[in-house]
Amino acid sequence: METIAMRFHLMVPRFATRIFLLLGLLMIGSVFGFGQRKSSETIDATAFGTSTQMGKHFGVKIVIYEFSGPEDRDILVQAFQKGQNDGLVNALEKMRSVGRIQIPGTLGYDLSFIREIITPTGRTIRFVTSRRIAFGEAYWDTLTKSFNLTAGEININDKDKSKSEGVLFPAAQLIVNDEGELQWELNQNAWKLTNIIEWD
Repeated sequence: METIAMRFHLMVPRFATRIFLLLGLLMIGSVFGFGQRKSSETIDATAFGTSTQMGKHFGVKIVIYEFSGPEDRDILVQAFQKGQNDGLVNALEKMRSVGRIQIPGTLGYDLSFIREIITPTGRTIRFVTSRRIAFGEAYWDTLTKSFNLTAGEININDKDKSKSEGVLFPAAQLIVNDEGELQWELNQNAWKLTNIIEWD
């Protein structure tokens, strides 16, 4: 039986309103970090469900090998301009891995784009990658196949670690709505990231 996907046109809770849509966030002028790191970095967090997923939670692990550079940003911008969400997915699949994300129920998968932005209180890490489609999704050709991106943002507050937070979109697609604006369309509600711990 085909799974019926729940579609949310960026009906994201207030905690997530700071997350920028892909093209906008990649083109905003700021202080960026990019390039190969001396060693990998691991970030652990707990994802808490919102709305219909309230009360559910699971652990998330993000391993960063290096941060993506301006040339990677340009590739994604051009890919979306040419092919919108499918173009973006194809470009991400061709990129080499710069990190990895582990979510329960999956074997984990590579992250193709990770951006670090220095902020007055610490830094923001944003990531997007193509989502590995499960066998059942492909076999039954479910609606969830079109939500083929995983994206998220982590705001790290070095002055007060308790204020570090983030948001995770496990299954999403980037679309242009009827008003001509970019927006995330989600298979399920966004997950709030808390209890963020950095490991060098």
